[in-house]
Amino acid sequence: MHLSTHNWMRAEPLETTLKRIKKFGYESIEISGEPEQYKTKETRALLKEHGIRCWGAVTLMLGERNLAARDQGQRERSVQYVKDVLTMISELDGEIITLVPATVGKVVPDGTEEEEWKWVVDATRECFTHAKKVGVKIAVEPLNRFETYLFNRGAQALALADAVSPECGVCLDAYHIHMEEFNVHDAIRQVGKRLFDFHVADNNRFAAGLGQIDWPKIVATLKEVGYDGALTNEFVAPVDRTPAAPYPDMVERHPVDISPEQLKFIQDHGSSVLTEKFYTDQMRITAETLLPLIK
Repeated sequence: MHLSTHNWMRAEPLETTLKRIKKFGYESIEISGEPEQYKTKETRALLKEHGIRCWGAVTLMLGERNLAARDQGQRERSVQYVKDVLTMISELDGEIITLVPATVGKVVPDGTEEEEWKWVVDATRECFTHAKKVGVKIAVEPLNRFETYLFNRGAQALALADAVSPECGVCLDAYHIHMEEFNVHDAIRQVGKRLFDFHVADNNRFAAGLGQIDWPKIVATLKEVGYDGALTNEFVAPVDRTPAAPYPDMVERHPVDISPEQLKFIQDHGSSVLTEKFYTDQMRITAETLLPLIK
């Protein structure tokens, strides 16, 4: 195992992110799933310069992106988006994308269970075919019930992966599984060898080590099932707007270089654009918590 991180949680130049994570012992990064933001030739050069490899990306299912949509045109556009993310990661020598099949924040179905299952399986199969072509793996990621109604537990993600291909995998997220699973360790064991990626934040979605999750036991269970991929940092610290706030200077009041869509995505996760100091501290704390356990 090695330590990785997403970068969608704060809008900043990629070079700034790479300098920060390198000094804390991160080995790789999961690039924000927005292919239009990255020129892969320049990004490859930056990664090489800072000694950080691309592990993969997570699909950012914003707006109309939805593999389970009733509208065929919407599904086709969503499939093309996933294909574009796969191509970007292939060009960056990455290994994986974590696929969130439905729109984040959408909690009302478009059809019956049978209709949606056919739509999402057919769309994911098309994505998987492209993934095989470009040499990148797909891992289906379940989210908690407040972010999606469709895939909330590892068993559900595994059912979609099984319907697509034995070579399709699952990504679990420590934050989500501690909300949704009956037993988080059994959930990891059930996915087993099909676990392709693992995201980390504590039960309060702050950095690993700032909540109640038993990280030594989580890492031990991952080792038990033979997981040898990334532990990818994905804290989304909740913003406290009251006088009880323990971190009054955590929010960047004048964010730059962030699109309205990305800002809404972060805000929909209960957060906002974090200040550089607070964000850096969260990166450091995660590394200090997890690196001793995986080395």
